[in-house]
Amino acid sequence: MDELHDRVVAITGASSGIGAATARRLARRGAAVVLGARRTDRLDDLAAELQAEGGRAVAVTVDVTRAEDLHRLVATAVSTYGRLDVLVANAGVGPISPMTARRTADWNAMIDVNLRGVLHGIDAALPVFEQQGRGHFVTIVSTAGIKIVPTMAVYAATKNAVRTLLEGLRQESTDGTLKTTAISPGYVRTEFGDSVTDPTIRAQIDRGMQEFALDPDAVARAVEFAVDQPWEVEIGELSIRPTVQG
Repeated sequence: MDELHDRVVAITGASSGIGAATARRLARRGAAVVLGARRTDRLDDLAAELQAEGGRAVAVTVDVTRAEDLHRLVATAVSTYGRLDVLVANAGVGPISPMTARRTADWNAMIDVNLRGVLHGIDAALPVFEQQGRGHFVTIVSTAGIKIVPTMAVYAATKNAVRTLLEGLRQESTDGTLKTTAISPGYVRTEFGDSVTDPTIRAQIDRGMQEFALDPDAVARAVEFAVDQPWEVEIGELSIRPTVQG
């Protein structure tokens, strides 16, 4: 039996892209997956696909800007499978634009989803992890927070805030109860560009997606690697980008 058969993993943003790829990869390794996202129809289809393959999967409608939705996601994991071992915080939005455009609604959306959404997940899962004596936060961040480029200032700020948050949580948790992992992808073929309203920037994003972006499964493999480590081994940070990305 696969070594991940006893793991229960909840994943936000699981209806497409990196989240869906992670769900498929971990479920096929034997983990039970609890799928969270707003698009319930896609979640139900993914859960049915994994169940048809003999996997364990359940879907929960989750908007990460709503704290109660994250609590329901965690509670579903515990009530269905008896525990929660890993929370993969993958949900994110990127309506990027120059700051001079002053698209404050987009700024707030990135703060609410990319930062507050992660905090809501931590708040929901921490009591369960503490009661169990162990738990693992895996969060999808971004190389945009490593190499700051024009139009991505606010997006990068939210991602760097999450990176700082995870490091602070790690340092508060050296008793062995928690592990934290920040995975920073570069260009990946996802729906990232769909929320970009600036036509010039969207064309640049779409071109990168078409020309050299990674398949989402490349990032899912990184999540699998982090989750698959012995408990005494913590993978703190991983960056994964196309070889040709600048």
